[in-house]
Amino acid sequence: MIDSHAHIYASEFDNDRDDVVARALAQGIDKILLPNIDLESIEPMLATETKYPNICRSMMGLHPCYVDGNVKQTLDIIHSWFAKHHFIAVGEIGIDLYWDKTFKAEQEMAFITQLNWAKEMQLPVVIHTRDSIQETLTLLSKEQDGTLSGVFHCFGGSLEEAHAINGLGFHLGLGGVSTFKNGGMDKVIPELDMDYVILETDCPYLAPVPHRGKRNEPAYTHLVAERVATLRDISIDDVDRQTTANAEALFNLSSR
Repeated sequence: MIDSHAHIYASEFDNDRDDVVARALAQGIDKILLPNIDLESIEPMLATETKYPNICRSMMGLHPCYVDGNVKQTLDIIHSWFAKHHFIAVGEIGIDLYWDKTFKAEQEMAFITQLNWAKEMQLPVVIHTRDSIQETLTLLSKEQDGTLSGVFHCFGGSLEEAHAINGLGFHLGLGGVSTFKNGGMDKVIPELDMDYVILETDCPYLAPVPHRGKRNEPAYTHLVAERVATLRDISIDDVDRQTTANAEALFNLSSR
């Protein structure tokens, strides 16, 4: 099983990172994919990948919540890393209008810029959206030339939105929100195309039930898989097999 989106390089894991990875392995999660967020996260992310080389794989990108007036300079630095290190994806990138709309134009510019990097480097993208699904879909549809691929991580939207995302050739990352009683995903998950579903935690955030409100970790990926299996009335082995194959293909994980 693969946790396709985990921030285990974050300071929340500094005291027990080895134990966190051990618990993940014990639950059958043997790959943990690490999205970058800003300039400060690069060093701890790469250090984590180095420490767990057969388990962790890194991405490179600028998260929309860290876009500000210096976005062009920041993007230049982010982009320079692709010449120094092999990354499996451009991410996480996107649009976030939940907290602050001050830099909306800069977020859109950063998103489009990074989508174009992905085209040039033939890498998938990992997309973050919050209160911005329609804006993100509009921008992505303009940039989709048939070569872009990727995932809308932490998906918690409607079936209509899921179809729109799949229609652009993009996957859905299902995480802790899928287990929330009032999240609405119990109506959506049974109708999804499993060819476009991958699993994630987004740890340390959004822990699934029964750990909601506590620190999330990669071992809890299996709880998401169990929820998907229950809602679709299939075995957890089927969920594991399909989502793992999807993630391996999307991120070209067999290349290293």
